[in-house]
Amino acid sequence: MRKQPYKSLVVLILLLASFLKAQNREVLLEDQVSIRAIEIYKGKVFYAGSGAKFGYVSLKDPKDKKQIKLSDKALEFRSIGRFKSNFYTTSIESPAYFYKIDARTLSSTLLGTDQAASAFYDAIHFTKKAEGWSFSDSDSSCPRLAKFNSKTEKWVLEPCLNLPQIAKGEAAFAASNTNIDSKKGRVWIATGGLKSRIWRLEKDQWQVFDTPFVQGTPSSGMYSIDFYSSEVGIAVGGDYLNQSSNKGTIATTSDGGVSWTTQADGQNAGYSTCVKYRPGSKGQQLVALGDQHLSYSKDSGKTWQVLSEEKGLYACEWQNSKVLIAAGRNKIIKLDFSDF
Repeated sequence: MRKQPYKSLVVLILLLASFLKAQNREVLLEDQVSIRAIEIYKGKVFYAGSGAKFGYVSLKDPKDKKQIKLSDKALEFRSIGRFKSNFYTTSIESPAYFYKIDARTLSSTLLGTDQAASAFYDAIHFTKKAEGWSFSDSDSSCPRLAKFNSKTEKWVLEPCLNLPQIAKGEAAFAASNTNIDSKKGRVWIATGGLKSRIWRLEKDQWQVFDTPFVQGTPSSGMYSIDFYSSEVGIAVGGDYLNQSSNKGTIATTSDGGVSWTTQADGQNAGYSTCVKYRPGSKGQQLVALGDQHLSYSKDSGKTWQVLSEEKGLYACEWQNSKVLIAAGRNKIIKLDFSDF
């Protein structure tokens, strides 16, 4: 018998109500720190945040936690990436400080600095081939893109001749460490501001593609991307000065970032800083969150349901297909998606 539409709606409402129950939300960490970069490794959530803080909390036992200060300076970190048993992070604003942290001991090493006045590194990403990338704001038409040299343990700026020109007012957002992604030999970087575009690296060649995202102001554009495969991906963003605006804030691609289709235009929760495909869902299920909401899609981003209006969440990462880790203003939380 064909399922009646109202029955499906009732089931969805019950699932949403179940999700919002207290037992589906566990606080792993509470502290005076703004966290915009997390990575799960060996049963722990590692994070980089404000106040020069770097640390971890165990997913099994929140009492198992450790935190260090990378510097006595008032530095803020919004990036994190792992290569082998070391984490890497870079402070925002000039001068930028590049650090290496041992994942086992949390001992840290300063690898170098970028003294450029425009230095503002938004994210760190390591590919499956262990290539590290970090993208910064620039004060010229030459992009400021650093690549990690694993032999020298130095971040080295890519030569301008190897890169397309950056548009006037084009930048990126250090919102959740998710404006860089990679799959099967391709690397993507999402930009925003006066121009919101996708940069794609393939076979040592960079290309840049326009997007239909909201753009044209310093606070608008893409904030986060996630690729399910080398062809299929999603981007979210908006305008952090107008967070309720929900047009041009979600788009998907099926050709590796060359072209983008706006989704749920005018029918989503607005400004988002992190988006992630749910593991094991064949690219069908996603979560997106921002400063005002946590939303869920079960049709590859075409439609969305707001699961929570909890404020102050910026970054997200799936522990597995049933558990989502979210972090933000003074907290890291664990969310149970078993009923979805």
